[in-house]
Amino acid sequence: MSESLVFNFDVDGDDFTSAGQASVQVKKNLRQLGISPEIIRKISIAMYEGEINMVIHAGGGKATVRVTEEYVEIILADKGPGIKNIEQAMQEGFSTAPDTIRSLGFGAGMGLPNMKRYTDSMEIDTEVGVGTTVTMRINLV
Repeated sequence: MSESLVFNFDVDGDDFTSAGQASVQVKKNLRQLGISPEIIRKISIAMYEGEINMVIHAGGGKATVRVTEEYVEIILADKGPGIKNIEQAMQEGFSTAPDTIRSLGFGAGMGLPNMKRYTDSMEIDTEVGVGTTVTMRINLV
């Protein structure tokens, strides 16, 4: 694969039942490309956590996945409220999810920590009242 492949997805912020569909499709695409199951697992977990965060906190967003020979890059962009305190948000167990979301089994405060744990690099660009873009990379080599 000399050129990168790009997959784009809309993440619906109004429907929890569709949350995770983009990560499932990416998993299928990567399997067809012959990416190792271990790498696919990392990508799937990181992307799923990001999708759920966009649904819970931002009313959805856009997911872009770029596959190169060296890495897979995931860019999750939303126009939600932004993250007020990134350092606090990165602490395991910290959550701003409402009780209604927690009662569904989401919002345990592991989204961002898991996204970082399963990627080789992660950057968060956020502005309160404007939105958040998370860029993650998983190395293939």
